[in-house]
Amino acid sequence: MYWNKFYFFLGVIGIFNMGNQLKAQGIKNSNRNEFAFSSTIGENQGSLSLGYNYHWLIGKKQRLELGIGTRLTSVLGSKLNYTTAPANLARTYTAPFLIVFAGQSYENWDTLQVQRPLVFALNTTATIKYHVSKKLSAGFNIDLFGVSLGRSSSAILTSNGITKTESLAKPTAVNLLLTGDLDHGTLNSEAFLDYQFKKGWGIRLVYQFLFSEYRTNNIYQIAPDGTKVYRFRNKANNFGIGINYSF
Repeated sequence: MYWNKFYFFLGVIGIFNMGNQLKAQGIKNSNRNEFAFSSTIGENQGSLSLGYNYHWLIGKKQRLELGIGTRLTSVLGSKLNYTTAPANLARTYTAPFLIVFAGQSYENWDTLQVQRPLVFALNTTATIKYHVSKKLSAGFNIDLFGVSLGRSSSAILTSNGITKTESLAKPTAVNLLLTGDLDHGTLNSEAFLDYQFKKGWGIRLVYQFLFSEYRTNNIYQIAPDGTKVYRFRNKANNFGIGINYSF
């Protein structure tokens, strides 16, 4: 766990320092501000997000952008299924970064069906973007860390064919990117394609990979190793559109 945090914070520091390093090497760079809004939809759920980013434009032609900022993402749905979240139970191995290639340990999974999920996640976000042409660009952004609030909801936990009812399932409060199922909380990431239709204004096509997480209060899963599990995660692949303004 501590190595994951170490690698994560190295990455954040790298984003902040890269612009200064390039400038010191004599490579042209400048900056700009961006506000972005997007809306996505998936199976039994949707999301809205609003974010601000500070971008460094890098290189002679300034085609590459690196950004850091903040984003508020709301996740809402109906009768969403959340499965066992802890990485040591959900995956066959938990090496940082390599965990994304690990097998799924389905035999350890239980399902928490949250009846009326609603999560508001406020996170620090990193962005990388490349300008293919004057009007067209492509990029990727990802939440790094933050906090979540949201609606308590009734939920149904199914474990070994037995169902239990939870009246006060709540969103996990702390969000932290640690790669793959090592992550905690609600984290949003987007691959996007921007088209600038007017000076400063762009329309965005979005493919979103969204983690949201709920915790039980009165009931829990008992894992094969005897661990009590209170955290359950929903993973969604959503599509949507957005608009962004730069200045």
